[in-house]
Amino acid sequence: MNEKTPENVIEVRNLYMDYGDRAILKDINLDIRTGEIMVIMGGSGSGKTTLMRNLLGLNKPTSGSIHIFGKDITKVSTRELYAIRRKIGVAFQGGALLGSMSVAENIELPLRHHTKLDESTIRIMSRMKLEVVNLAGFEDLMPSELSGGMLKRAALARSIIMDPSLLFFDEPSAGLDPVVSAELDELILRLKDAMKVTIVVVTHELESAFKIADRITVLGHGRLLMTGTVEEIQHSDNEVIQDMINRRPRDEAINADDYLARLTADRNEQRI
Repeated sequence: MNEKTPENVIEVRNLYMDYGDRAILKDINLDIRTGEIMVIMGGSGSGKTTLMRNLLGLNKPTSGSIHIFGKDITKVSTRELYAIRRKIGVAFQGGALLGSMSVAENIELPLRHHTKLDESTIRIMSRMKLEVVNLAGFEDLMPSELSGGMLKRAALARSIIMDPSLLFFDEPSAGLDPVVSAELDELILRLKDAMKVTIVVVTHELESAFKIADRITVLGHGRLLMTGTVEEIQHSDNEVIQDMINRRPRDEAINADDYLARLTADRNEQRI
């Protein structure tokens, strides 16, 4: 008997995103399955951060559709979008904790904003999530008193306080030493199993991506180059992907006529 294909939490179809005359995302088609860890990778300027912002509804695409939990977030009302976001947790790259609040107060903020739970229940829930991320006993510290790794874990605790069905991580290992980065990778894997949550990770860290990913999507110059398992990505015959994996610099050929035209245009603009 064939195993049933997992339902998609996210379905992206024919997605385009322009900033003025500049095309950032070009015809992106992507499915993210229930319960998987999808890693989105790409070089600087590849469009991975823009894609994440579109998936979160922070930017509206130029065209195309983004279905999350079966609803097209490019067309829903503001109220419907907020309802969808309540099922989503986000851990931003810098942690984004409020410096004037303690760790516990930061973690409890979504509960205070979105629920009517009593104080004792809120405190119990925040302590439970601190236990999950190995920060028990640190709830009364201020963000300025935490190390980089502790900040990341506190941000993770806040992102799971509402027991989301979908989690986003923006560069979770950025700025961390290898040991702390490995510990965070293990924490992400434990969360997936314990909470049965779908996780989307945007990262440029190859070692981390290969360790945690069920599948990887690689972007290049705004286009989706490939989506596949770790093994499929590692054995891809795509030159851009192999350059990324093997850390090979890409030498771009310079067209002399184009180069001269750019220089001339710059000088004319300076005279005006």
